Amino acid sequence: MAEWIEVAKTSDFQLTDRKLVDLGGHQQIGLFKVGSDFYAVSAWCSHQKTTIITGDIEACEIECPLHGARFDLKTGRHLCLPAVKPIASYPVKVEGDVIYLKADR
Repeated sequence: MAEWIEVAKTSDFQLTDRKLVDLGGHQQIGLFKVGSDFYAVSAWCSHQKTTIITGDIEACEIECPLHGARFDLKTGRHLCLPAVKPIASYPVKVEGDVIYLKADR
């Protein structure tokens, strides 16, 4: 069952920034700050399972550094080829300086 997990502090982030959240096993999540908003999506591209955490961010989209697939950081939706499947997205909430995401442990 999904639960709210404390993963970071807002003070850890610059204006447009990202952090890798490792929940163990194969569950690695990218936590992204764009403007004043935070988003959480799978850290792995749905095309060839390479990490997207270092990809370029433009508006609320991230580009996979390997083949250029793009994903919506709000929803995980794939936006262009070569990806044909979305990536998982996770609810995020901020309370004070603490960032939580909702995921299974």
